[in-house]
Amino acid sequence: MTKTGGGRALPVTAALLTGTVALYMALVAFGNITDYGTNQQFVRHVLAMDTTFKDDDLMWRAIESRTLQDIAYIAIISWETLAALVLITATALYGTGLRSMDLTRARRASTAGLLMTMLLFGAGFIAIGGEWFSMWQSEDWNGLDAALRVFVLSGVVLLVVHLPGAAGRATGGGDVGRTR
Repeated sequence: MTKTGGGRALPVTAALLTGTVALYMALVAFGNITDYGTNQQFVRHVLAMDTTFKDDDLMWRAIESRTLQDIAYIAIISWETLAALVLITATALYGTGLRSMDLTRARRASTAGLLMTMLLFGAGFIAIGGEWFSMWQSEDWNGLDAALRVFVLSGVVLLVVHLPGAAGRATGGGDVGRTR
C-alpha cells in the first residue's frame, strides 16, 4: 500500500460507514430509552401475537406475560446500546488508526459491532419476530421492512470494512487476521 492519499480512500470510507451505523444504533437506543413506551408496545404486541391471523397452530408461541415481554424489550435495548458503544469505539479507533494506517483494532471492533447489529435485526427481528411470532401477519405491528433495511445496511458496511485495501497497513502486508 502506498502512503498517498489515494490509499486512504477505502479505509476512510469504512470509517465513515461504520460511524453512520454507530450513529444510527446510538439514536435507536437513545430513542428506546427516552421514549420507552412506544417500542415497548411494539414488542408487547409482536410477542403476544394479538394482531396476527390467530391460527391455533401458531398461537401457542405467543408470550402474553407482560414481565417476559418487558424483559425481552430491556434485553433488546441493552443489545442496541452495547452495539452502539462498540461501533462508536470502532469509529474512534478508525480515527486514530488512519494516521498510521494500522486499522487492525478498528476493523475488529467494527466487525463485532456490525455483527451485533446484524444479529439483532436478522436473527432477532426478521427470524424470531417475523417468523416465530408471525410479525409478517400484522398490519399494525410489522417491522420487517425496517429490520431488513438495517440488516442490509450493516451487511454492506461489513463487506466494505473487509474489502482488500480497507485494512490499511497490516502485519506482513497481508489482510487483517491472516498469518504467515
